[in-house]
Amino acid sequence: MANYPPYTSKYNPIEHRLFCHVTAACKGTVFTSIDVVKSLVEKTSTSKGLKVVSKIKDKVYATARIVSEKFKENMKIVFDDYLVKWNYRAIPEGKT
Repeated sequence: MANYPPYTSKYNPIEHRLFCHVTAACKGTVFTSIDVVKSLVEKTSTSKGLKVVSKIKDKVYATARIVSEKFKENMKIVFDDYLVKWNYRAIPEGKT
């Protein structure tokens, strides 16, 4: 069993390389607004040159949506070349 940092994807190696640096950049800071957090996260980089790009999504997502019985049959699933078993995209009907 492996322990991973909270709020990171278990299978995303980039998140694991950057997470400790993001934590260090935010250490001791009081988060007074989302803009403060965004600016701290965007200033984060590693000695190897990895840099963080962030985007605030302020969309309100609907919950408890009901889908049709044939949802899985009609949904196109595209698997990733690198981590086929875990990384995939679900593409709704009519989208490319």
